[in-house]
Amino acid sequence: MEKFSYEANGYNRREVSDFVNDVITQTEGIIEKCKDQRTEIQKLKEELNHYRQIENSLKDAIMRAEMAGDNIKKMAREESNILISDAKNNASRIVNEALLKAEKIETKAETLEHNIKILKRKLKLIIEQQMEIVDEIEVLNLDD
Repeated sequence: MEKFSYEANGYNRREVSDFVNDVITQTEGIIEKCKDQRTEIQKLKEELNHYRQIENSLKDAIMRAEMAGDNIKKMAREESNILISDAKNNASRIVNEALLKAEKIETKAETLEHNIKILKRKLKLIIEQQMEIVDEIEVLNLDD
């Protein structure tokens, strides 16, 4: 605390005046500093609001991205299920067609085997008939 010297009518006016001027200067400095701090606080509040808006926008974007990702996964699962179902149906159709072809081939093979047996019997019969003719020719030649 400042101590003033005494004069005839009280404290030294110059010292008191200097002190008051000093207090006024310091008070003005403090007031100016407070104004600057208020301006800074206001600026920081605005910046904070701006960042909160950005944060909310990012949260919304992330939520939309997650929803889009979930939708893509769902669609992919549905598509894969459809593809699997189609593949199973195609596989069943192919197997059925192959079984039908195999059955036809087997039937043809049985028919061919049957026809070969018939052909063998007929050839055997023809050969036997031809052998009989040959035997008759030999018998005819011996008698002459």
